[in-house]
Amino acid sequence: MDLPLGYLRQGESSSSQHKLVCKLHKSIYGLKQASRQWYSKFSQTLLKFGFLQSKSDYSLFTRGHGSSFVALLVYVDDIILTSPSSQAIDESKSFLHSNFKLKDLGCLKYFLGLEIATSKQGIVLSQRHYTLQLLEDTGYLACKPTAVPMDPKHRLSATEGEVLPDVTHYRRLVGRLLYLTLSRPDITFAVHKLTQFLAQTRLPHLMVVHHLLRYLKSCPGQGLLFSSSSSLQLRAYSDAYVPICLKAFSDADWGSCPDSRRSTTGFCIFIGDSLVSLRAKKQTTVS
Repeated sequence: MDLPLGYLRQGESSSSQHKLVCKLHKSIYGLKQASRQWYSKFSQTLLKFGFLQSKSDYSLFTRGHGSSFVALLVYVDDIILTSPSSQAIDESKSFLHSNFKLKDLGCLKYFLGLEIATSKQGIVLSQRHYTLQLLEDTGYLACKPTAVPMDPKHRLSATEGEVLPDVTHYRRLVGRLLYLTLSRPDITFAVHKLTQFLAQTRLPHLMVVHHLLRYLKSCPGQGLLFSSSSSLQLRAYSDAYVPICLKAFSDADWGSCPDSRRSTTGFCIFIGDSLVSLRAKKQTTVS
């Protein structure tokens, strides 16, 4: 790395033309290689302790099975640790404390914009603070709410309406709404429609965004409930031999896009009564 300005060797003047650099023996926070080196160090330490790395999500590590099962999720230097056994959690935390300097924040309440509330009914994931901040930034915090995210009779087109001279504001709003779909499947379809007009945005598209903001005003704290009393039927078995009911639902409209005449397909998957996956996508061919 380059030496900071003003750093001189003994007997050297500031007019010296020599280019001095430092040889690093380990990564320094802020350099390009730092995040990769930290992840390599952290993952190797977990693997030595007996954790297994998920092949579907490299930030997820698991250890044990049954009542001693432990799941660890890491994002940069933020860690979530969970297990049905408090003893297994304490053992994992003791191991982490013996290898790294950590700060235990207690029960999970906030993580990457997600608010987590735990009760006897289950776990609720929401983005209430994020939603209220979005409404405040756009001036819709005191607006009149609406009951639906998008008018079902409103069909957006790429050729109708006045072209916006500056699409920066529209793109910024759609980007923030996309992040909000993490805990709001009720707005997924509307946001999916809005993302199709990022290249050439027109006034009707922006009006739909404003309508969606009014809908968010009606229920800013709505989120996902992972119920603790889900009715699980004997359909499949996990590693812990707990009966699990896997349910999937799908639907498609009929030629909803007025420009391409293509339909949109959507699906959602539940484990018990908990939503675990959802998606909406425009079909690649005309049906």
